[in-house]
Amino acid sequence: MTHEPFHRTHDDMLSERPAPLATVGVLGWMRANLFSSLANTALTILAIYLLWISVPPFLQWAIFDGQLYGEDRFSCTGDGACWAWLDQRIGQFLYGFYPSEETWRIDLALVLLFPALAPWLMENVPGKRYMRWFSVAYPFIATFLLVGGFGLTEVSTDDLGGFSLNLVVGLSGIVLSLPVGILLALGRQSRLPLIRWFSVIFIEVVRGVPLITLLFVSNIILPIFLPADVALNSVVRVIVMITAFASAYMAEVIRGGLQAIPKGQYEAAQAMGLGYWQSMRLIILPQALKISIPGIVNTFIGLFKDTTLVIVIGLFDILGIARAMVSNPDWLGLSSETYVFVSLFFFVVCYAMSRYSMSLERKLDTDQR
Repeated sequence: MTHEPFHRTHDDMLSERPAPLATVGVLGWMRANLFSSLANTALTILAIYLLWISVPPFLQWAIFDGQLYGEDRFSCTGDGACWAWLDQRIGQFLYGFYPSEETWRIDLALVLLFPALAPWLMENVPGKRYMRWFSVAYPFIATFLLVGGFGLTEVSTDDLGGFSLNLVVGLSGIVLSLPVGILLALGRQSRLPLIRWFSVIFIEVVRGVPLITLLFVSNIILPIFLPADVALNSVVRVIVMITAFASAYMAEVIRGGLQAIPKGQYEAAQAMGLGYWQSMRLIILPQALKISIPGIVNTFIGLFKDTTLVIVIGLFDILGIARAMVSNPDWLGLSSETYVFVSLFFFVVCYAMSRYSMSLERKLDTDQR
């Protein structure tokens, strides 16, 4: 009896089988990230236990047993959080001492901020080229709305307070510190001694001084050196000092990105006949900024949180309003509720910046393609 050899044809090939259930989907993610080893499993169990003993009591105190209405703290009779002050003080937390009949101007400036940022932060925005012109004009539009003039009631920037003050100071510092930091980083690597030493001295002096000291300088010493007919209000002086402080740190972050660029990139730019500014704009800086994204966003987050230091020179940001409210006899003893509310504002803004930076890193990560 003879046996013919078995020949597998194309039609006899086995089809692809689905991946094991334990390696894909939610189970796969949990196995890879939470239970990949004995140590990770122990840490996961510990984290679940800590969440179990902390989150339900907090939700019970803050939400289920919380009270939303009342004229003062004595109106809250339960064991939960007393949120009654929100009904009466939320305007101060958001707008500070800005005239109540003019707060629509702050709201409008905030709404216009989103189309101003969209062409720089998002892709596939219709009319991106023209929207960038609006982005350039936005600082002037926002200043006109907040300060007034030309038909609008004039309002002193000293009346700004609450969360709107944090946003104005923080966004101004973020927008101004990035280009100034880039120039300082390039200046520190310049071959011209005057530019190089000016950049080095500025960076080292500013980084060696606490921000709170710079704020005192802006409020007390800076007006002494200004001409008698020149007066800068407190908010403008704060923006100048916070921008200078953040620019010094930004310069070092970007300098690290510049040093990470291989020397061959500079040589390739020279071989193509590009000048210094052309090579920086087209080849070097885009790569350096991509490398520096985590450090840049970390500087932005730190800058935004540092805006609470304006309280030391008499400006009432959202934290200053909170401290003033908890000392009010009508709301005495509500420090927990107040600071939870304030921390929520900062968490939302800082977390949004952090998540956007992560998505931007993934989008620009050409090494994985």
